[in-house]
Amino acid sequence: MKTSRPTTMATRGMVSSPHYLASLAGLSVLQNGGSAVDAAIAVNATLGVVYPHMTGMGGDAFWLIYDAGTDALHALNGSGRSATAATRELYRKAGHDVIPSRGVMSAVTVPGAVDSWCMAHERFGKLSLADDLAGAIAYARDGYPVSAGQAAFTTMTADVLSAHKTTARIFMPEGRAPKTGEIMRFPALAETMEAVARQGRKGFYEGAVAEEIIRSLDTAGGYWQAEDLWGHRGNWEDPVGVDYRGYSCFQHPPNSQGFAHLMILNILENFDVAALKSDPAAYVHLVVEATKLAFVDRDRYLTDPEHAEIPLADLLSKEYAAELAGRIDMSSAHPAQPVPMGQDTTATVVVDGDGNAVSVIQSLYHEFGSGLVAGDSGVLLQNRGSFFSLDEGHVNRLEAGKRCFHTLMPGMMFRDGKPLLVYGTMGGEGQPQTSTAVATRFVDFGDDVQVAIDSPRWLYGRTWGEETRNLRIEALFGDSVTASLGQLGHPVEVIEPWSDLVGHAAAIRIDPDNGVLSGAADPRGEGIAAGW
Repeated sequence: MKTSRPTTMATRGMVSSPHYLASLAGLSVLQNGGSAVDAAIAVNATLGVVYPHMTGMGGDAFWLIYDAGTDALHALNGSGRSATAATRELYRKAGHDVIPSRGVMSAVTVPGAVDSWCMAHERFGKLSLADDLAGAIAYARDGYPVSAGQAAFTTMTADVLSAHKTTARIFMPEGRAPKTGEIMRFPALAETMEAVARQGRKGFYEGAVAEEIIRSLDTAGGYWQAEDLWGHRGNWEDPVGVDYRGYSCFQHPPNSQGFAHLMILNILENFDVAALKSDPAAYVHLVVEATKLAFVDRDRYLTDPEHAEIPLADLLSKEYAAELAGRIDMSSAHPAQPVPMGQDTTATVVVDGDGNAVSVIQSLYHEFGSGLVAGDSGVLLQNRGSFFSLDEGHVNRLEAGKRCFHTLMPGMMFRDGKPLLVYGTMGGEGQPQTSTAVATRFVDFGDDVQVAIDSPRWLYGRTWGEETRNLRIEALFGDSVTASLGQLGHPVEVIEPWSDLVGHAAAIRIDPDNGVLSGAADPRGEGIAAGW
């Protein structure tokens, strides 16, 4: 298959992200002696400036970090908890049957990303935090050219951004969406990043920045308290994994949906996926049917594991996978109704010259998150907590100090005990599906990483704000595949080639024989893989 770009190859380090300036910021940190974690911080901080509709300091992050020195894989949960005053009663008294998707009442959870940067840096950083943030600070202070993606998403969400004067002034400074190539600056955000560069997490969760965040929320009608910020801490956790045809595939544990991807792989192991390379309709049908089954359990159980028991061992057992596989009919689609998800997220993968590897997903949830910038801090707050339920009996019901069902899911694949593939994607409901497409095309089809990412993709289910439950497939598949899937009973909707709807994936392969790094970036985004 002809790819959108050549696979990037190097030996001393590799970065892939959905924006070219962010990838280059991470590469610069590697070239200056930084670790994979240093580079990942630089990438994600820069994405929060040059890709502000997708991520930022006001959002969350999930990490998988492989430390070559100790030969150990670590999971870091950088998702924020709901505020102390965030109760179902609060919303009912305000007249809400559901949590609003935008505005101050959607800002239910505190941001966890910055704390996760600091936690990862303290344990695995080689440069100073100021070094890691220098590139992002420079772009925020001095300006950067607006990308086509930012211009388009600003136009799409102009009504959301216009609802708040501070937000509108920052993202639509002339009263309109910026044009591609216009220079945009975020001086207030630069000052907040400088505070973090000087003081670490205290520069964000305590002191002047924290006070401004609380003040602005209070003015807008919010309910956070100072202790909600300074009391937040991320968690180091054990990754979860399954074996897939001799490869060990790892994901972040709940409250991440990563186990759904592992369940899908377990189900697919009961089929000859490699034989379907020449039959793309059957391949898509099989993966979609496995996805439907995994999503039933994901939606039944996924929440903060501190508030409910999640039977991961049973869900990830090979016996259960075989039982689920037996329910798949290769001649007919099974109906299902997944819940809608947001899809503003960024996936970053990094490998350094010492063999350390990072996969990190960072997000604001919906495009531009809550739509609310926290006053003079310049921080755009996420709306992840709007996915909490106000239903008393729902597993993901809102409770004070609780982490929400999270779509973010960084991935790594090992062979013979060493990392072979570092991968991840944005895309909400599509994240398990795109991760499965990349993993199976790599393992079963033997595809190069760029081919695995470039190849046509699909999205089963709804994204936020939409009612469709169609199976959306890229036009790249062709009319015959569309017709075949329709005959199997799928409500097919053809979308444009390389559509944003199916996410922006990133991957790096580590050659076990000579250490060559092969990086791939998604043509559906605006990123590159860069190595040296």
